[in-house]
Amino acid sequence: MAGFAEMDVDTIWQNGEYVDWEDATTHVLTHGLHYGTGVFEGVRAYDTEEGTAVFRWEEHLDRFFESTKPYDMEIPYSREELTEATMEVIRRNDLESAYVRPIAYYGYHQLGVSPGDCPTDVAIAAWPWGTYLGEDALENGIKAMVSSWRKHASSQIPTNAKTTGLYVNSLLAGEEARRNGYEEAIVLNKEGNVAEGPGENIFLVRDGEIHTPGLSESILDGITRNTVIELARERGYTVHDNVSISRGELNTADELFFTGSAAEVTPIRQVDNVEIGTGSRGPVTEELQTAFFDLVERRTDDHEEWFTYV
Repeated sequence: MAGFAEMDVDTIWQNGEYVDWEDATTHVLTHGLHYGTGVFEGVRAYDTEEGTAVFRWEEHLDRFFESTKPYDMEIPYSREELTEATMEVIRRNDLESAYVRPIAYYGYHQLGVSPGDCPTDVAIAAWPWGTYLGEDALENGIKAMVSSWRKHASSQIPTNAKTTGLYVNSLLAGEEARRNGYEEAIVLNKEGNVAEGPGENIFLVRDGEIHTPGLSESILDGITRNTVIELARERGYTVHDNVSISRGELNTADELFFTGSAAEVTPIRQVDNVEIGTGSRGPVTEELQTAFFDLVERRTDDHEEWFTYV
C-alpha cells in the first residue's frame, strides 16, 4: 500500500475549511487520540462513464451520524454540508476514483476520560486506493486465519457504531494473521461463533445458498454486505442474513468471501490449513463479484439511487 507522500493529493476539508494536506493537523492532547473517541466511515468513489460516482454515500452518511449516538457526540455540520465538502475534496484532488474518509472525534480542550466540553472536530479526506487485500486477491482469493483475538460483544462496546478506538481489535487480529503468513484474519465473537473480518463482513456458500452472520453476532452492519445481499436475492439466491456460523462450518463451506468498502468482494480460498471448496474463487462468489463491479462501475443502470455523482 502506497504512502501518502507518494500520492498526488493536496487538500483536506477540516472543520468547515479546505486546508493544505500538510496543514490538516490536530493537537497531541486531543481527546480522540488518547481515548479512541471518534467515529468514521470508509467510502468508495468509482470512475464511471458518467463521471466519478460515490457509492451509497447517503447510507454511509446515515451510519456516520448514527455512530455518534452512543457517545453523545454532536456533528456540527449538516448532511448537505458534509456532502458538498466530500464532492469538493474529490474535485480539488482531481480524483477519478477514490477512497473517502470522513471522521468526527472529540478534540482539544481537556483530558479527562469524560470529553466534557471538548469540541467535535470533523474532517474529510480522499485519496487513490486500489485493491485492499492485494491486486490478485479478487481473482485468486486470499488465505485467512481464525484469530486468537475475539470480537468484543455489543454488551461491552456498541458494535453497530464505527468507532475509531475499536479498531485496535482489528489491528491485533489482522497483524497476527499477517505474522503467520496469511493475508487476513477471521474473528470469532465471545460465544466462539464467526463474527467477521477485521474490516470486512464474511459470507459462506453451502449447497447453493448464502449465509452471513446476523447483527446480533457482534458484527458491523456493513453497507457492502447489504449491497451483496440485495444483489444475490435479485439473482434468485436464498440468503440467510441472520444466522450463527460455527467455526467448524468455515472448513466445510463450498465458498467463502469477504465484503467491505475497502475489500469490495474478496474470495477466501483457505482458512488456517484447510482449503475451501476447490481452493479458488467459487462460481457464486464470481457471479456476485462480477455483479458488484458491474454495478459500481456503472456497466448497468441498476440501482441508480445508490450513486452520488461528483
